[in-house]
Amino acid sequence: MKSLDEILNMAKNVQDELQKAQANLDTIEVEGVSGGGMVKVRATAKGRIIAVDIDESLLAPSEKQMLEDLVAAAFNDARAKADAASSAEMGKMTSGLPLPPGFKLPF
Repeated sequence: MKSLDEILNMAKNVQDELQKAQANLDTIEVEGVSGGGMVKVRATAKGRIIAVDIDESLLAPSEKQMLEDLVAAAFNDARAKADAASSAEMGKMTSGLPLPPGFKLPF
């Protein structure tokens, strides 16, 4: 059995690594796309939206509903990719930790 000091040091190291991983998530970029590339949303793995690019052909008033749908789809695609990148990055960090089976850290 490990001493209380060892357990506390391990917890502090885990906390430090989690903070580093969380900070790194804001540097990883993903791109959500819809409409065959007519709408693109760039975001960080943390979910912060960086940019939106809309093809000019969608800016006609008659295309309003389709544009709204495509923007929502691109945001959802970016969010899904951000979640996947975040999970992969956090998985790298926790792979070496001696955590009990099934234990999930809060991220």
